[in-house]
Amino acid sequence: MSLDSHFIHRELFAEPTTLGETNTLGSSNLSLLDSCVPCLGKTPVTTSYVALYVSAVIAVVVTVCGNLLVITSVCHFKQLHTPTNVLLVFLAVTDFFVGIFVMPLQFVWLIESCWFFGAAACAFFNFVSFHLTCASIHIVALIAVDRCMALSNPFFYSKKISVNLMIIVATLDWVFSLFYNFALLYCNGFFTHALTLCPFTCLIAVDEIWSWVDFVVVFVLPCSIMFLLYLIIFAIARRHANAIRAANSQVNPNARQNDNVPKRSERKAAKVLGILVSVFLLCVVPYYIASIIPGSINAKIFEEVLSITSALLYLNSLFNPIIYALFYPWFQKCMKIILSCQICSPSSSVMHVK
Repeated sequence: MSLDSHFIHRELFAEPTTLGETNTLGSSNLSLLDSCVPCLGKTPVTTSYVALYVSAVIAVVVTVCGNLLVITSVCHFKQLHTPTNVLLVFLAVTDFFVGIFVMPLQFVWLIESCWFFGAAACAFFNFVSFHLTCASIHIVALIAVDRCMALSNPFFYSKKISVNLMIIVATLDWVFSLFYNFALLYCNGFFTHALTLCPFTCLIAVDEIWSWVDFVVVFVLPCSIMFLLYLIIFAIARRHANAIRAANSQVNPNARQNDNVPKRSERKAAKVLGILVSVFLLCVVPYYIASIIPGSINAKIFEEVLSITSALLYLNSLFNPIIYALFYPWFQKCMKIILSCQICSPSSSVMHVK
């Protein structure tokens, strides 16, 4: 969902110090310009330089194509029209846009250590990456809510949670993200002041209050929800596993037919989506830890740490379709149908893929 620039720009707009100090340079364009690092010109073409670009191209292609396969699979095959899969589609759409609009610009910026695309592209890059990151994190949190509801009260979930309801919820998340990030950028002068504070870079300044608000809204709150809900999910899964073992040992058929006990498929889905959330957190948390490192750290080391963690953050958009391919048999079957062009068949939408 992917996403790096959103964090880079939210935590590093002003200077590479602690999160609470981001207004130090934001209050003075002169001091900010004094801190700017000049562009060193064209990077020499070396083996490692070429390898970086090849890796970046592969990452972008796999991200775009992998998430496009997820979107096509869930939207086309009617058997996959479930509330949970609606969230997976919204997450895949977010990751797809990251691969199209954000990753190429960010990878060139990271490899060249210069922003070559101008102020207009910088404005587009900032707003899109802000929106996609915020939407992605909240959708992953919604996935945790969805799985917790499906496991804790399967009867209520099956009766009340519909595909249309989930589409509305996910759409509202996108709308909230658009308005929230517009407000964040507008209140920090993004649409009225110079778009770039340093030549050949693409940063803006965020004041201290907005920096902390953003830290809570985009990171602390959704990640806390994910952590707490997956603790609950883990406890529910253990309790149900113990109940099933007890029922099997007593050969009690009534215990198996209880409508309020999650199906095996629901428990498996919770495991896979738990892996998805865990990988997401592994990609996101290192960047936030790096972004609040004390300002006393060596600036060169700080920049290198952020470059590595930001690249990891972007790669989350690449990891998601790989997780589906490894753990979802239905996605494997859908890929075979799509890549073999069987999807062109008039009746392909009703094929059995699960």
